[in-house]
Amino acid sequence: MKVYTGTDAAADMATVAAAARRAEAAGYDGLHVSETVHDPFLLAMAALQATERIVVRTSVALAFVRSPVAVAYTAWDLSKMSGGRFQLGLGSQIRQNIEQRYAMDWSAPAPRMREYVRVVRAVFATFRSGELVPEVGEHYRFTRMQPYFNPGPDTDTLVPPVYLGGVGRRMCEVAGETADGLITHPTNSDTGYLVDACLPALRTGARSRPLDTFEVVAGLQVITGATDDDVAAERERRRRLFAFLYSTPAYRGALDRHGHPHLQETLADLVRENRWDRLPDTVTDDVLAGLVPTARYDRLAQAIGERVEPLRAHGVSPGVTLALPENPGHDRLVADVVAELQDR
Repeated sequence: MKVYTGTDAAADMATVAAAARRAEAAGYDGLHVSETVHDPFLLAMAALQATERIVVRTSVALAFVRSPVAVAYTAWDLSKMSGGRFQLGLGSQIRQNIEQRYAMDWSAPAPRMREYVRVVRAVFATFRSGELVPEVGEHYRFTRMQPYFNPGPDTDTLVPPVYLGGVGRRMCEVAGETADGLITHPTNSDTGYLVDACLPALRTGARSRPLDTFEVVAGLQVITGATDDDVAAERERRRRLFAFLYSTPAYRGALDRHGHPHLQETLADLVRENRWDRLPDTVTDDVLAGLVPTARYDRLAQAIGERVEPLRAHGVSPGVTLALPENPGHDRLVADVVAELQDR
């Protein structure tokens, strides 16, 4: 099982470089860099330059605010400069952010993402062979690549794997059809979602394509610490974050699967009214434990493994995300967890 970590949403290039060095020292397989307040490709470059071994993956770069050809150029260059350690993670984002925050046009995300990935792969093939490999669809037309603009033929650069971030059935189907892996959202990474919702959609999209090399990375959140008191303190901190995340209607599926069909509406009301004092009675310890792996570091690998190892039994490679500790002094404890998960 491969283990990845991420960075703080507001991390700048210097912070990302430091986190990447910590992740590599702790034995992680890779680092996820998000798109929040900084450009994810610049962050990825900083992380790659700061390390020698780990994979660096955008998780996720927003596809529909960028040309797929421009993204392919950037991904190819990052793979080339890192010796093949860059991986391209793409996501769709919600309509309001696409239209209002990025001032771009919106269209149905799943069919558009299918075309987007096809164009990216066609550009990679064009760079590799040195000859145009056209790709034409409803949203994108890649039909021109003069030799002057083509960095190929280049058979030495490793073609960057493409991962998709997804929650809904249709995006999972697109991932099964076009991608090398799927990164799940923290609110939809429980065993029920992975096995009963995600896998069938991946198989539908894949059709006859084998998924034995396909990786599903469960974007887990965990509640952990070195001692029982540390775990209890982290549980209280996470209770507020949990309430904020699950107050969003799009993420109520996990609550329904775990027998809490009305909790999303309750949380939305509490967040709207700023009634955080009600959370301990609403987001109980049992609710948290059902959705978030909770254990001391010395028992955390088992708690995580129980969530994601069923994927292997269904013929798909499992991966997980595990945050670096806020206290760098605990990195050695996390390193033990990482090593145990990798050996499972």
